[in-house]
Parts: sequence; C-alpha cells; structure tokens
Amino acid sequence: MTSTTRRIPVWLAIIAASLPMFMATLDNLVVTSALPVISTELGASIEELQWVVNAYTLSFAAFMLMAVAIGDRFGRRTVFIAGITIFTLASAASALATEPWMLILARAVQGVGAAALMPLSLTLLAGSVSERLRPAAIGIWGGIAGLGVATGPLIGGAVVQGWNWQAIFWLNVPLGVIAVPLVLFALPNSFGARVRADVVGLVLAGLGVLGLVYGIVRGNPAGWDSAEVLGALLAGAVLLIAFVVWEQRTPAPLLPLRLFRDRSFTVANLVGVTFSFGIFGAVFILIQFLQVVQGHTPLEAGVMTMPWTLAPMVVAPLTGLVSSRTGTRLPILTGLVLLAVSMSWIALTLTATQPYSTMWPPFLLAGIGMGLVFAPSSTAVLVNMAPADHAKASGTNSTLREIGVALGVAVLTAVFTGAGGALTPTGYVDAAIPAVWVAAGVLALAAVISVALPSRIRAKRRQGVTGADELAYAEAAEGSAEAGALVDEAARR
Repeated sequence: MTSTTRRIPVWLAIIAASLPMFMATLDNLVVTSALPVISTELGASIEELQWVVNAYTLSFAAFMLMAVAIGDRFGRRTVFIAGITIFTLASAASALATEPWMLILARAVQGVGAAALMPLSLTLLAGSVSERLRPAAIGIWGGIAGLGVATGPLIGGAVVQGWNWQAIFWLNVPLGVIAVPLVLFALPNSFGARVRADVVGLVLAGLGVLGLVYGIVRGNPAGWDSAEVLGALLAGAVLLIAFVVWEQRTPAPLLPLRLFRDRSFTVANLVGVTFSFGIFGAVFILIQFLQVVQGHTPLEAGVMTMPWTLAPMVVAPLTGLVSSRTGTRLPILTGLVLLAVSMSWIALTLTATQPYSTMWPPFLLAGIGMGLVFAPSSTAVLVNMAPADHAKASGTNSTLREIGVALGVAVLTAVFTGAGGALTPTGYVDAAIPAVWVAAGVLALAAVISVALPSRIRAKRRQGVTGADELAYAEAAEGSAEAGALVDEAARR
C-alpha cells in the first residue's frame, strides 16, 4: 500500500473516516422503526417493506468486496468519496419517494454507496495516523461503528416521531455534504494491488442471491409452485453454482475458495450466516409488533428495544478481552445458546397485551448473546489466515453476514405471511409466533455448528497483543474488509 504523507490531526482523521461509516451502519437498522409508518403513508405491503430493508442489504453485500478492489486500483479516497456521493444522493431520493418502488430502488443505490464506505473508511484511517496512535484510533472507529448499529432503532424512532419518516434519510444529506471536503482535507489517498476486478463473479453472485431472495419473498403471494417462484429459485441456484465454478478458474477471484479449506474460517462463516439470519429476521418481525400490535410510538419502540440493542456495546468489549484465554468456541457457543433461548422465550410468551415487564428480560438476554458472538467471530475468521488473505477473509465474512440478514428477513416474513399474518393489531401475533420459533431454531442450529470451531486460538498467533489492542482490532474487523491486515500488524508487534 502506498500513500501520501502529511501531518494530519488524529481527531480530524477519525472524524473524516468515521462520519460516513456511521451513516452507513446507522442506515442498516434505522429504517426498521419507520416501517409501520412507511406502510401506512406509502401504502406498502409487507412484501414491499421487506425490499425496503433487503434492497439496501443485498446491494451492500454484493458490492463490498468489489469496492475494495476498485479502491486498490483507482485510489481508496477517490472511491470513498464516490461512495459518499452515491449514498447522499440516494438518501435524498429515498426521502423524496412517493411510491414503495421508488423507495426500494433508492435504497438499493444507497447500499451501493455504503459498500464503499464501510471497508475503505478503516483503510484510510489506518494510513492517516501514526503506528503508535493507530490502535486507539481504530478502537474509536470500532466503537462508532457499533454505536451506529446499536442506536439505529432508537434514533430512527426519535426522528420519525419528532418529524417524519423522510427525515431519517434527509439527515444523511448535510452529513454527506460535510463529509466530502472533510475527507479531501484530512485523509490522504492510497492505492493497493492493481488486480483485474472480478466483474463476472460480482454479477453471478449478486444475481444468484437476488434470485433466491426474490423467490422466497414471492413464494406466498405468487404460490410456491408457480413458474415465477420456481424459476427465480432455480435461476438463483444455477447462478451461484456458476459463481463457484468461475471463482475456481479466474486468476483474481472475488472470493478465493481456497480460504474455506481452513476449518475456523469455514465454521465462523457458517455461524455468521445463520446468526444473522435468525437474529435480524427476528428484529424485523418484533420491532413492528411493538408499534402495529401494541400501539407504541416509534420512539417508545426504540427505547423498549434498548436492552437488546445496547447490551452488545458493553458485553462485546469484555468478551474481546477474555476470548484470548477462552478461545473463540466457548463465547460464541454460549452467546448462540442464549440467543436461541431468548427467541424461544419470546415465542412462548408473545401476546397482544403482553406487559413490557415480561419483554425486557428476553430482550436483554438477546443483547448479551449478540455481544458474546461479535468479537470472537471476527477473530475466528482471521486467526489462521495469511496476511495477504486478511482483507478477502474479513470482507467475505461481512458479505456473508449481510446475505444472512437478507435471507432471514425474507424467510421469516414468508413464514409470517404463510401463517396468515397481516400488518393489523388483530392479524399479527398468531403469525409472528411461528416466525420467531423459526428464528430460535436457526440460532440453535448456529450453536450446533459453532461446536466445530477450534477450542483454543494458537498462542503463537496472539503474541504481543494486549487486551485493549485485541479489542480494538476485533471491533474493527467486525465491519471492515481491510481490518485483517491491521490485526496482523498488531500481532507482529
């Protein structure tokens, strides 16, 4: 990696790199609080609400690894600014949408911009600060990323209640306008290995996953035996098989399949997909329950989910500190068991008139479980990877987790609508319960899969890493395709 060298205040570099990244992470969940309002004002069906979430998630996942490759070739700051511009313009288009399809299309474009923001922000930050201050800077970056995810429902609820649902997108516009000159001033450009971009792999994988999600979403409305649904599912499967064949043959693959020869990497990615499938699919169902069924305002719903969304901010750092002694398997397995128990608890007790005093304990249990899974999962993905493979390995994990989110929302909503669910106070609970049970089952499956993780991390790969450094780099790896290289740098020290 090459970059220009000039003295930049560390605080300014952190703000320049973190502000766009915060917008991208925030928009992953901020829209969930606005879904009931969007449904009412735009007349959106639950199928269309799924695409409001999944259009962003799928394009985010599909373009993340490609954004890294393009940044290496044409300049990371250049592509980062392009991502900010696309994200900002798409946010404005989302706010101006007057039909569900307009919002879905704008969200898809927004995800393309976000795909450049997440991985490149960390790389640019690492190249802008001294080696001595880098762990602290990345630790702050990781904390801001986690804060964006954790406070998404709360901020979304406050904005929707205080203004309107369009405001959650309008807020991105002034932030984007500020971010572009700030990045130009504070973050020097840098380049990486200029390999040919795997456009064929991108198209095959993106369309393949889109076909599967589309088939699942359309299953109940169109009929599972219809030509539309069967054709989409078959086309998606064929395209993904073609993607695997292509990746084995191309000299510069988007996803090097040889990485899956490592047990820790393979199992951690299977856990990532099933974990994201179960937990974020359940979030999609349950956060609407609070508003549609119980009549809470968007802000009240955001506050009520705080035990769930904020607990990982406390638990994840503590888990990162102790996982070097326990290994990755124990905290991940424990966290997944807690998540399966919490979802089962919710499914067993969910009623239209359920008091909050019986809801917050399983919410808190779910938050603790998520916190136990996050940092050790990132460590398990990278622990046996060669330094040259760290970016691809962590980027692959981030991509697969986003795909898990999209599939989880699609499948659990298909279960909900298949059980006769509707966005009404009387037609929601009976259909939501089997959907939450499916989430519990998938999380239990993830727990079973996690047993195959190596029990301990080899000590020789952990030499010289303090608890604080380990936490900072693990947090960074959770959201970035480039974080692996920084983990290795810390290990070498």
